[in-house]
Amino acid sequence: MNVLIVDDEPLARERLTRLVGELEGYRVLEPSASNGEEALALIDSLKPEVVLLDIRMPGLDGLQVAARLCEREAPPAVIFCTAHDEFALEAFQVSAVGYLVKPVRPESLSEALKKAERPNRVQLAALTRPAAKSGAPRSHISARTRKGIELIPLEQVIYFIADHKYVTLRHEGGEVLLDEPLKALEDEFGDQFVRIHRNALVARERIERLHRTPLGHFQLFLKGLEGDSLVVSRRHVAGVRKLMQSL
Repeated sequence: MNVLIVDDEPLARERLTRLVGELEGYRVLEPSASNGEEALALIDSLKPEVVLLDIRMPGLDGLQVAARLCEREAPPAVIFCTAHDEFALEAFQVSAVGYLVKPVRPESLSEALKKAERPNRVQLAALTRPAAKSGAPRSHISARTRKGIELIPLEQVIYFIADHKYVTLRHEGGEVLLDEPLKALEDEFGDQFVRIHRNALVARERIERLHRTPLGHFQLFLKGLEGDSLVVSRRHVAGVRKLMQSL
């Protein structure tokens, strides 16, 4: 089976290449990839059967790459290789997708390669399931767009705004619509986001300044919005001020 290695650390790629090379029945494809964009391009051109995929990478991370692959007719099998064990390990185990924590042990790699299966929508749903079911907040938010299923890392989210039955998620790369209640998002991510209006949650780390207009209205400026602001309701002004004093 042809194996593509994707990792932003050269030493990690070298080690995985050596480990796979010591196993019978597998061939490491060259070149390897150092980021998500390269990975998708090489998957298109090299057609690997297995991808050893790091999670924390610049640009598209491993989870986002996997989400893109889930939309394909015949995606390769994916085995995550990461130094971080908090990314829905239980979900991958249940879904029979390989999930190896660095430093990768030869016997674990061998076992994962034998068990690797194609990623599917059931696995993606498990990865991004709400905290009420998984017991821990998600690291990414999933949204269905014209591109397919997109995964947005939580640290890239600027705000959530409710509008009728949908919630708009604004992130560093644009906007997506979520079919999730704002209250559920607040319950899950309340330690990272603060309510500034009955229909708005903003990322605490994104708060830049609070401005009062001549008419007495309050505007909140956020990092990443390029001068745009959000309205803070009078009911929530005191809470926002208190939070800003503690930041």
